[in-house]
Formats: sequence, C-alpha cells, structure tokens
Amino acid sequence: MGRSISKILGRIARSPGRVFRENKKGPGKDNEDEVKTRKTIDMNEKTESADAIVLERTLNAPIARVWQALTDVDQMRAWYFDLKEFKAEPGFEFEFIVEHEGTKYHHLCKVTEAISQKKLAYTWRYKGEPGDSLVTFELLPDGNKTKLRLTHKGLDTFPKTAAYARKNFEMGWTGIATELEQFLERQGR
Repeated sequence: MGRSISKILGRIARSPGRVFRENKKGPGKDNEDEVKTRKTIDMNEKTESADAIVLERTLNAPIARVWQALTDVDQMRAWYFDLKEFKAEPGFEFEFIVEHEGTKYHHLCKVTEAISQKKLAYTWRYKGEPGDSLVTFELLPDGNKTKLRLTHKGLDTFPKTAAYARKNFEMGWTGIATELEQFLERQGR
C-alpha cells in the first residue's frame, strides 16, 4: 500500500471530489490541534492499551446536537465520510471507500455499541488487509458543552507498514475531530 493513512483517514477526500478543508483559523492552528491530541495521548498512556489513540475535545454544543452529528447520516456526510447509510444500532454494518492517489481504501465497519447520547462504538478494518480495530466516541456533559473522548484501539493489528503508522492515525483523527468541531460551530450559528 505505501500510502500515508493520515491522507486516508484525515485530510483527504470524504466523498468524490471533496477534500478536508485546511483550517482557516490562522497559522499554526493545525499544529495546535495535533498538540492537543498528543497531550491527551500522553496523559492516558498508562490507562489505555499501548496502541490506542485517545483524543479529547470540549465541543461547543449540547450532547443532543453532538449525538445527532455522530449518528445522522446526512450530518455525518458533512464532516466525516460519505456513507451510504448509517444506523446507531448494534450489528449495523456500514462501509465507505476513500480514494487517494489512485489507491482505493475500502473501510468495513460494524456498530458494536450504541447508548443514545453517551457512547457509540464500531469496528474499523480495511477490506483485503489484516487487522481489526475499534473506534469509540464517548460523550459527557459539560454545562451547555460536550466533552468528547474518541478512542481508536487495535492499531497494532494492522500491517506494519508506513501507511498504517500510528502517527498517521493520530493526524487523521485530529483532522476528523477538528472537522466535527467546525461543523458543530457552523450549525450553532
């Protein structure tokens, strides 16, 4: 494969012809987001599996609105990936394909847990590749805001190639969390 997973997971096309926008909040903002992620990872290193990525953000939106962004397929298409269908129901399987530089990455996922306005978890793997991981979104109230804890574990089950390097997943999830944060900010106006 040889392609960087950050390009697959983070700042690349979510739907044909559509790419993650660069952050327009000013110079260094993307780096600040990466630093937030790395600090969270470092703080949780002893309590999480060694390969887990843990990202925490406080989102300027109530839990109900964040949950809707995480589970409504139309809203997911605006900030996440171009999913044909999605249901926050255990057992529901979904998939999406991301193409980057002529290589297609076929993601296969299955919802394992859905507790309304609290937790959403699903498996994450790639068709034709070894490995099976788990992505979890946990929501906690913080006044009129929501604390999001995003965990991706099982990265050590993926091929030991540059395309599946941990740092690429870190950058990818940081980009996705930023997209969610910006989407919610636009919705709140």
